[in-house]
Amino acid sequence: MRRFDLVAWVWLLCSGFALYEGYKYYIAKDGVTTVACALAASAALLLLAGRLRRNYYLRMSFRRIDKLSGAAFENYLCQQFRSMGYRVSFTEPSHDYGADLVLKKRRETVVVQAKRYEKNVGIAAVQEVVGSIAYYEADRAMVVTNSGFTKSARDLARQNEVELWDREELRQRFRIPD
Repeated sequence: MRRFDLVAWVWLLCSGFALYEGYKYYIAKDGVTTVACALAASAALLLLAGRLRRNYYLRMSFRRIDKLSGAAFENYLCQQFRSMGYRVSFTEPSHDYGADLVLKKRRETVVVQAKRYEKNVGIAAVQEVVGSIAYYEADRAMVVTNSGFTKSARDLARQNEVELWDREELRQRFRIPD
């Protein structure tokens, strides 16, 4: 579980418990009503937190994207691909076999290597994602970056039919403001 997810869950559980205890002391007449109200409030908080998190990532500008960590950039891409209708799963950070995200839509599986860089992404990222295709039994592969790609990365991607999404492609696909 990612750190951000863990913090959100702990915050929501604590908020739900606080609501439950506060409401319990406010109306001590009917225990079932108290529990039902607390559960409903906790569910509402959970939905609100999920929506706030999703909107935070979906409305992000390039100025903020360029300041993200690698893991936060993966979360950003996760929310963007989910908004496009994909089911997204994260790979294990230390044993990812060349992919950071695995996207599924209908019967298609796509592996994604995410690179939040200040400089152009090199050939190694393309090599990694090509290696992940067989492991994840993927139909397609992509390398996505907030930057650009070197000529050798573009050449290797073309030969292996790997999609490259650079800064301009992200701007067009996700409608990102500056």
